[in-house]
Amino acid sequence: MSGSSTVLPLGEVAAEAFNNMQKECIVTVTGGGTGAGILNIAERKSDIAMASREVTSDEKARFGGNFTQFDVGLDGIVIAVSKPIYDAGIKRLTTDQVKKIYAGEIKNWKELGGPDTQIYAIAREDGSGTKDTFNEDIMGNKTVETPGVSTVALGSAEVKTAIVNADNAIGYLGFSYIGDGAISPLSIDGFMPDVQNIKYGLYKLHRHLYFYTYAEPNACSLEFIKFVTGPEGQKVAEEIGFIPLQAQ
Repeated sequence: MSGSSTVLPLGEVAAEAFNNMQKECIVTVTGGGTGAGILNIAERKSDIAMASREVTSDEKARFGGNFTQFDVGLDGIVIAVSKPIYDAGIKRLTTDQVKKIYAGEIKNWKELGGPDTQIYAIAREDGSGTKDTFNEDIMGNKTVETPGVSTVALGSAEVKTAIVNADNAIGYLGFSYIGDGAISPLSIDGFMPDVQNIKYGLYKLHRHLYFYTYAEPNACSLEFIKFVTGPEGQKVAEEIGFIPLQAQ
């Protein structure tokens, strides 16, 4: 299994639990991003792709429409800032303000009532499902240019590290990455990214998380997918900070 860095923690913990409970099938997990996972199953390098977005029309045109989709959880894309910025009062933003930061139209935190310091905006790499969702929901188009971006991070964990280590950063990452309290999420358009707001769609950046197979899953893949989407797997998801499907 390979793919989304957002789904990766769930994949890793679920695989360990599944491997420990039986010996017929062994699941191994790597990241690489949603796009890489989709490519890997299409080229038969992986059996399962982890994805934080749906397969695109371009991917279907390139590889054929023979993908099988499985919902494995709910997620929100959290927008967070470095602690000095948060402590200075930047605790809530609007969609338009975030859009203007990533478009390069707002360049200094003082324009938003914060300190007089340049904004260090972190984005995700091409092929990231999180980037595609952010661009579509915030910027209005998943292929839009974002000239306000200062650096590109490979995965939500790298975004988190960059925010923690900087004193002027803003970035976006998966909901499960905020569970330890190292960074504080922002309210967007008046709604915090919490379980209830994500579950009911009140928080703008909400989405489903998926496993994909190319054609029907093989026997071992199907058993693992049943485990992840069943009560035990969904309990694992909730324990590590994901929002289980049963929350719907």
